[in-house]
Amino acid sequence: MALTKISLVLFLCLLGLYSETVKSQNCGCAPNLCCSQYGYCGSTDPYCGTGCRSGPCKSSGGNPPATGGSVGTIVTQSFFNSIINQAGSGCAGKRFYTRDSFISAANTFPSFANSVTKREIATMFAHFTHETGHFCYIEEIKERHMTTAMKTTGNTLVHRAKATSARGPIQLSWNYNYGALWPESQP
Repeated sequence: MALTKISLVLFLCLLGLYSETVKSQNCGCAPNLCCSQYGYCGSTDPYCGTGCRSGPCKSSGGNPPATGGSVGTIVTQSFFNSIINQAGSGCAGKRFYTRDSFISAANTFPSFANSVTKREIATMFAHFTHETGHFCYIEEIKERHMTTAMKTTGNTLVHRAKATSARGPIQLSWNYNYGALWPESQP
C-alpha cells in the first residue's frame, strides 16, 4: 500500500511540473494568459474564447477547442484500453493502472485537466507506455543492477543498506533521483 501511495504522489508531482512546463507551448504565454486562435496572448474573450489554444480557455459552445479540452475527453476508456490491452494477462500493471485513476490524478490539477492538448497526452502516454511496457510493470525490472550501481555512486542521502527500484509510470530511477526522495519515502 505504501508503494502505491508513493507512486501516486510521485506521479502527481511530476504531472504538476509537466503541466506548468507545457501549458503555454503554443504561444509562450504566461500560465495565466490564453493563447488565441491566431497565436497571441491575452486574457479577454478574443484570446480565451472561441479557438483558444491553451491557457485558461473559456468554452463558448460546450465544445472544447480543437487543440485541447478536458483530459477525460481525450483519454477515453477505448484509448486507455488500446494501450493496456497490449500487456500480457499476467502483468501486475493490469490490476494497478486504470483510466479512472489517471483521470482522478489529473483532475487534482484543474489548470492541466481542463486545458490539456492531444499532443501533451500523446507525449505523456508515449513515455508511460515505454517505461511500463504498455502498463505491464509497476516496478523497475532491473532492480538488482540498479541497487549495485547506487551503492557505488557515493550519494550519502541514500541509505546504502536498502534496495530501491524505480516505480510507477514515470519510473524514477538511479541514485541521483532517489537521493533527494529517500528521506520523504521512509515510513
